[in-house]
Amino acid sequence: MIAPEFPIVINPHIRIEQQEVELSAIRAQGAGGQNVNKVSSAIHLRFDITGSALPEAIKQKLMSLNDQRITSDGVIIIKAQQFRTQEKNRVDALARLADLIRGAAHEEKPRRPTKPSKTARMKRVDSKVKKGQTKSLRQKVRLD
Repeated sequence: MIAPEFPIVINPHIRIEQQEVELSAIRAQGAGGQNVNKVSSAIHLRFDITGSALPEAIKQKLMSLNDQRITSDGVIIIKAQQFRTQEKNRVDALARLADLIRGAAHEEKPRRPTKPSKTARMKRVDSKVKKGQTKSLRQKVRLD
């Protein structure tokens, strides 16, 4: 895993500086034996959306996300405790923050409606006619 260094580059126009991210070490939960009670290996990351230097459009998009990691005050809170070392958890937390912001910065291309080609329309009609003929052969034979 490559350690993301500051500034974290989201795209060529958006960067996250070190002073915008608050990292603190906390004790991890879960299994880990005696070590889990002694070492603060988990990382608690806080990122204030409203106080950041992100463009206004991305701030609005982040605030409108229905994500449990974003508080009503506009603070992203990420808890990274997957790894046993503090450095790996730090890298994981920063990568997850970058992924969240990249997702909000991504713009969908507008869909241009298209029409099926003449050949495609004819194939569709032909297959419907053929299927109808097949079904008509399954009917009971009427003798008039």
